[in-house]
Amino acid sequence: MPGPLDDDLTRPLEGAAEAASAEGPTGPAVGRDEWVARHGERITRRSGVAGTLEARLAAVPWWAWLTLLVAAACLVPVVSDSGYVRRVAFDTVVFMLLALGLNIVVGWGGLLDLGYVAFFGIGAYAYAMLASDQFGVHLPSIVAIPLVALIGFVAGWLVGLPSRRLTGDYLAIVTLFFFQIFLTFTNNGDDVFGRSLTNGPNGILDLDAFSFFGWTLSTTTAQGQFGIAYLYAAIVVFGIVYVALRLLNDSRTGRAWRSLREDPLAAELMGMPVNWLKLLAFAFGASVAALTGTLTAALNGSVFPQDFAFPLLIAVYTMVILGGAGSQLGVVIGAILISVLLEVLRDPGDSRSMFYMLALLALVGVFRLSRQLAVVLGGTIVLGFAARAVAGAIDDRWTEGMQGSGRVADWSSEWVIVPTQLASWIAPVTYIGLIALVLMLSLLHGWVRIAVLVPTLYLAAFVWENVMLAKPEPTRYVVLGAILVAVMIVRPNGLLGERRVEIV
Repeated sequence: MPGPLDDDLTRPLEGAAEAASAEGPTGPAVGRDEWVARHGERITRRSGVAGTLEARLAAVPWWAWLTLLVAAACLVPVVSDSGYVRRVAFDTVVFMLLALGLNIVVGWGGLLDLGYVAFFGIGAYAYAMLASDQFGVHLPSIVAIPLVALIGFVAGWLVGLPSRRLTGDYLAIVTLFFFQIFLTFTNNGDDVFGRSLTNGPNGILDLDAFSFFGWTLSTTTAQGQFGIAYLYAAIVVFGIVYVALRLLNDSRTGRAWRSLREDPLAAELMGMPVNWLKLLAFAFGASVAALTGTLTAALNGSVFPQDFAFPLLIAVYTMVILGGAGSQLGVVIGAILISVLLEVLRDPGDSRSMFYMLALLALVGVFRLSRQLAVVLGGTIVLGFAARAVAGAIDDRWTEGMQGSGRVADWSSEWVIVPTQLASWIAPVTYIGLIALVLMLSLLHGWVRIAVLVPTLYLAAFVWENVMLAKPEPTRYVVLGAILVAVMIVRPNGLLGERRVEIV
């Protein structure tokens, strides 16, 4: 039988109904749990094709995604017999492993580690010293590989010791300093107390190939192409690491890392060993990076300091941020996208096609199929043909520059001004002018923005054809930065990133 006490617990608070109605239909419900009360409202917000697709994909178990990724990687040698394609597939798996390792430190632990690539180099050099003539040591691969992973774990632990009380910019400076120490040591390690440890810029050569139970993995085929055995070895390592990290993420340590990432002070007040968790994050991330270093060192048969330059760190961080820090599947997808994109941007013809395609997709994404889109596209095309006609009438040399081959190149050669010889002042002036116009667009609105957007797009095409394509290496990273900025505007957490707890 319900008693008087039960009536008091279930009876609404005095004035609760009046307060709730005063706030309006969307205001907080006084006396009710807000999260539970608005659960249905949050579900209804996920509407449309994108919301349905996102909900369906989120319901797929993690092991199904892993199986799909491994199967796709294994099918690469089947669908293509190109040694180049197979090598790109191997490099992509390496990037996937590096992204998984960095995700431990950045995505789970919330620590800004700018020395991560140094652990990748430590693993490669450790394998070179344990499986070559450098010191006359030739350990079996089944012993050398886990030993290198252990060395990476210890190295990450040691780097984390002086850094465990640092956060943010201070931690980034310390880890970047460690990365610079590694580069300096490897470049000048040919004379350490009268003995050569790293052979300096010449690197360590003739490394032992992977060998398991008498079976040696060949680096090349009889035709001199890439040996697919190393691709399958990298896939096996990736599968093991992915499953191990998944189990680690679901453990008490993984949950504690996420608490550390969200609020270190709150985690410490709850009794979590914050410093210990930071050390573990550094150590596990370094161990994965060092393990990955053995794959590249054994395949290449050599290791050089130039293999671990700063652009590699930028690329790995871009993969993690683009895919979504904290999500294993996200950082793997980010690694695949960036790896393929970097290869596409090596060829001027492919990069030209990709530039115009991305520009068109960006315009459609902003304006949809609207009148504004037609005005922007039509105005840009007309401006291009008019500007090229005027430039050609003034001087033929302003429009006779080489454009390459292909349909896109043929079309752009009739639309973009490309002089036979670019004056030295044009490149910096147009590049800076393009940046200024892009910044100006963020301050304009309405039809004024559209009017300024038309010459901005044409200037972007001019800079791309005359400045960027002439320098493909830096262009690749400029494009990566632009894509990353665009994605961060649309999805601040990355493609599949975990939402951070924020107080707003």
